[in-house]
Amino acid sequence: MAQHEKLMIVGGGPAGYTAAIYAARGELQPVLFEGMQPGGQLTITNEVENFPGFPEGIVGPLLMEQMKKQAERFGTRFESKEITRVDFSKRPFQLWSNDEAWSADAVIVATGATAKWLGIPSELKYRGRGVSACATCDGFFFKGTEVAVIGGGDTAMEEADFLTKFASRVYIVHRRDQLRASKIMQDRAAKNPKIELVLSAIPEEILGDGKAVTGLRVKGTVDGRIRDIPLKGVFMGIGHEPNTAVFKGQLAMNDVGYLLVKSPTSYTSVPGIFAAGDVADPSYRQAVSAAGMGCVAAIDAERWLGEHGK
Repeated sequence: MAQHEKLMIVGGGPAGYTAAIYAARGELQPVLFEGMQPGGQLTITNEVENFPGFPEGIVGPLLMEQMKKQAERFGTRFESKEITRVDFSKRPFQLWSNDEAWSADAVIVATGATAKWLGIPSELKYRGRGVSACATCDGFFFKGTEVAVIGGGDTAMEEADFLTKFASRVYIVHRRDQLRASKIMQDRAAKNPKIELVLSAIPEEILGDGKAVTGLRVKGTVDGRIRDIPLKGVFMGIGHEPNTAVFKGQLAMNDVGYLLVKSPTSYTSVPGIFAAGDVADPSYRQAVSAAGMGCVAAIDAERWLGEHGK
């Protein structure tokens, strides 16, 4: 027998926690499934300086902890479980955490997106200490320094262009002999005197002194030549992957897996299922925009439930 809930929130980052705050205050008795990474990507972010209300900045894990406490204060219940299967073809909606079955009148999906990483040990060692996957989050910390962006598509070009506002030089490291980015983005990079292309090269090692990044070792894909580039920051520009595998065939998504919503609402392709945060946002991916979308999703869910007598 499935345990029934009025509202289930899947995902525990800024979007999920904010949705829980609003839903709980609206007396919807939400239950939130935190999944494998409670708090989302901010739990691996050292310093957050651009979230409103914290003039001195705040470390990511503490911000998430405070959001969770706020949601808990209003009555949100938390499950440290991952949703592994869903059936949104009928109401109430069916969800499973392995063999444990649940049903819900409405669901908010806030499972986020995961940055793509290189997968080398030094990358993990210096993550948050010079290695980042978000230029708009961390670019400010690299004023007057040299940095590198890994990747050759539009994401990498956007990251590099943004970083030139702060860094003295930005190296774009790409494994092929030409960029994959659109022509307009390539032209913009070519015209920027602060950007230097390092083509036909792959990152071998992120160099550091044990505390922070000091350089990047690259290897030529053609000649095998090793080159060490002294710098302070390495940014991943190889894209993000939305955490939507469990919803394939259930909810409409774009060609790379981001959930489609009926903007400016959080309505997905299935009435009663709402989406918030990075899982439905390939453009901005900020904690504050995710929180805003969480608010929208909770209000949409509350109104929808009211209209359907739930």
